Amino acid sequence: MKVAVFSTHRFEREYLEKTLDGKHDTKYINSPLSIETASLAEGYEAVSIFVSDNASTAVLQILGKIGVKFLVLRSAGYNHVDLEAAKKLNIKVARVPEYSPYAVAEHTAGLMLALNRKLIRSHNRVMEQNFSLDGLVGFDMHEKTVGIIGTGKIGSVVTKIMNGFGCRILAFDKIENHELKNKYGALYTDCETLCRESDIITLHVPLTLETKYLIDKSFISKMKKGAMLINTSRGALVCTKDIIDALKNGQIGYFGMDVYEEEEHLFFEDHSEDILQDETIALLMAFKNVLVTGHQAFLTKEALRNIAVTTLQNLDCFENGIKTNNELLV
Repeated sequence: MKVAVFSTHRFEREYLEKTLDGKHDTKYINSPLSIETASLAEGYEAVSIFVSDNASTAVLQILGKIGVKFLVLRSAGYNHVDLEAAKKLNIKVARVPEYSPYAVAEHTAGLMLALNRKLIRSHNRVMEQNFSLDGLVGFDMHEKTVGIIGTGKIGSVVTKIMNGFGCRILAFDKIENHELKNKYGALYTDCETLCRESDIITLHVPLTLETKYLIDKSFISKMKKGAMLINTSRGALVCTKDIIDALKNGQIGYFGMDVYEEEEHLFFEDHSEDILQDETIALLMAFKNVLVTGHQAFLTKEALRNIAVTTLQNLDCFENGIKTNNELLV
């Protein structure tokens, strides 16, 4: 099958080439999929896209017109794809439902530790030969209460890691995981109790109409003053304006984010020579108690390998008319 791979990043190309080349006729395109670039897929049956690509109705209509039949995502999230439009255009869509829950969970723990122990500030001081410890006091993770919102595959691994630190774990999810309750001491409770009692809150739910701006002014007002909030799931789970207000008044003591609701034209690209136009993220980056990473929680060798392998499996299934559980249906 002829496959056009959009948004080919240097960090993933080695894994894609090793897995796809020789099995499919693959064209690698550095540019993201958009209205302007969709025509580059002319003559190709399948298109593979990254989480930051645009698969809106207008883009899918162009793809459908030039003969694209399959859209293969290199991500678990699919809120950048208009599935209704894809169905009408008879374009089949498949995703990578999981690539490494350990990658995201471990990055989550890394953000907690870096914020708590002020590792970035400490490193910057030492690089200037300043070995003062003033302002670097952290806290023991042991016996702190960690609230985990969403105990799917990633949230479950976070629960196990936090259990290893000796934390008290509160969990909120529609479906309770009995292993986490019985083996790791997770106590399922309502969202209000979780945010009232937790020293650290971490988000691991998908972005839906129900969860958009889950963390807003009302939720934040119920949190323990000075608590830590971590988001490695989806940017729009939090209302960024309300987060900034809470950082200013001290209601949120620490904020770690790997995702941002306006990341589409910012993350995954080098803007080091540009003037940053996004005033909101510029303000967030100015806080000493905020740590921003550029949607890299997934970025491990194992995850990249799994993404490439599942992408190949999805392409093979579509080519051979075999049903795949990874297909996204309206």
